[in-house]
Amino acid sequence: MSDFEAASKRLRAAASVCVLTGSGISAESGLPTFRGIGGLWRNHRVEELASPEGFARDPILVWNWYNERRAAHRGALPNPGHLALAALEERYADFTLATQNVDSLHRRAGSKNVLELHGHLREARCDACGARRPLEGDLRADEIEHACGGRFRPDIVWFGEALPPDVWARAAAAARRADVVLVVGTSGVVEPAASLATRAPRGDAFVIEVNPEDTAISARANAVLRGAAAAILPELVETVAARDVSCGQA
Repeated sequence: MSDFEAASKRLRAAASVCVLTGSGISAESGLPTFRGIGGLWRNHRVEELASPEGFARDPILVWNWYNERRAAHRGALPNPGHLALAALEERYADFTLATQNVDSLHRRAGSKNVLELHGHLREARCDACGARRPLEGDLRADEIEHACGGRFRPDIVWFGEALPPDVWARAAAAARRADVVLVVGTSGVVEPAASLATRAPRGDAFVIEVNPEDTAISARANAVLRGAAAAILPELVETVAARDVSCGQA
């Protein structure tokens, strides 16, 4: 039995599914990965753009970069991989999609139970009082300062910061109870998110990796599907759905 057939079989039998996605799935919508060739960190040091210290030193530089990222997100569309995961969710009463991405493409694709582990760029929040404001367009330099004396920052998790505890608790619980853990487009080196695939699943859980390259998760996976998520996921979901139809007609 091929890895694809094994993955399809376990997904058809699963009652609980947990999905972990990384920047690789959004790269197929034209958004560069962080650590891949041409990644977003290529022209800047991480400390300048994605840390509390960098924001304290130069909030305008940070916001200029995140405004550019938000513009890229607005111009990107969910790809067939995002859409396939939204369709897969409809099969299960217990389905959780945990993503490391901050681009909101899973939500735009129609996924409902989405846990954004690293936050999102739909809002800004004050670094002093926690007040939030929606981001309709760019945040201008004269809008960074908040009336309380703090500064509005992107509502995402920066390097050196902990994940939101409630979001992380829900993601870890979903991974622990899952029959199948599906890992898509992530290098498997960013912790604690990677542990959803490497340490959180119970011993009999079936781990499926979808990635064009070998990753830190590959050795843990029970089925490794090499290729682009936008090509593999629609085929995988179609196979699962087709078996559902044939079983219903039988």
